[in-house]
Amino acid sequence: MTNPLEGKTIIFLGSSVTAGSAAEDESFVEALAEWAGIIPVKEAVSGTTLVDQDEISYVRRLMTLDPTLRADAFVCQLSTNDASQDLPLGTMSDSVEPSAFDTHTVAGAIESIIAYAKTTWQAPVIFFTNTRYDSPRYGQMVDLLLQIQKKWDIGVIDLWHDPEMNAVSEADRARYMADDVHPSRAGYREWWTPVIERR
Repeated sequence: MTNPLEGKTIIFLGSSVTAGSAAEDESFVEALAEWAGIIPVKEAVSGTTLVDQDEISYVRRLMTLDPTLRADAFVCQLSTNDASQDLPLGTMSDSVEPSAFDTHTVAGAIESIIAYAKTTWQAPVIFFTNTRYDSPRYGQMVDLLLQIQKKWDIGVIDLWHDPEMNAVSEADRARYMADDVHPSRAGYREWWTPVIERR
């Protein structure tokens, strides 16, 4: 049976989790290319943030991607680095105009990325979260993303609240995660990718 994702060009924007930094730079992106036959465009740099604080932020790297790509979807990581650096959350704007978004906040950066991706590639926009770990700040970011989801009608692969992901045993979690944030190769292939592929 042909996988419905086969031949689809998907843009991935993210940091170390998208890059696969704890799995020899092979994340769920490479697994989806192998298993589902997607054509990935992967823009992932470890240590980077959604919040626009330097030239390698998500917001600025987004602008370096080919605007003429015929993308079938745009997938963005809700970066854990914004939480670990305690960057400002901000609030969701009541506008859809890019000039209204404060990209020096998490909320403004997310909205800016959504607006640009929707306008540029006219393809579905999907964010994904990390699985649950001990970070109240990241939990607040997930809640903020879910608020923004309603405004913009985007997809969210919410691994943070996923009962299936949270029910994993401690033994499996130790095998699947290199640390609290980064999946191992087994973590991507046996735990994360099957769920991401279904969503």
